[in-house]
Amino acid sequence: MRVCCPGSFDPVTNGHIDVFTRAARMFDEVTVLVTYNPNKSGLFTPQERIDLIQGALAEHGGPEVSKITVDTWDSLLVDYLSDHEIPALVKGLRSSLDYEYELPMAQMNQRLTGVDTFFLLTDPKYGYVSSSICKEVAKYGGDVHGLLPENVADAVAERYRAD
Repeated sequence: MRVCCPGSFDPVTNGHIDVFTRAARMFDEVTVLVTYNPNKSGLFTPQERIDLIQGALAEHGGPEVSKITVDTWDSLLVDYLSDHEIPALVKGLRSSLDYEYELPMAQMNQRLTGVDTFFLLTDPKYGYVSSSICKEVAKYGGDVHGLLPENVADAVAERYRAD
């Protein structure tokens, strides 16, 4: 079965990489889909996010990485899934707050196109890590190594040094 792991991934965290690789062990093909709003600016452009995710997956290694592709989309997620014949989503959950946020979207996606959503519980060591928190820490000079893949932590630090 083909599945999609959608998200903004601005930036991708070790928790995200963990979910992608675990999904790849369970499913035949995994598309990591960088979604974004073209009217908003992020820390990284969509193409930079793709490059960072691909670099992080290469750093991670393992046989499951060959089953993962990375793409981008700026419209309705269900349209991408229909266009690419992907019948299911995989989303990582850190806490009940993530579940409360994700449940209505999963139900709407199922209603619109019949797409199912599989939830993977985040490894507890990543339960407190979010892209937003990492950006906040890095913005004020904190060290995000160990929370983000090495290539991503370096890119985040460099981006804030450039500002």
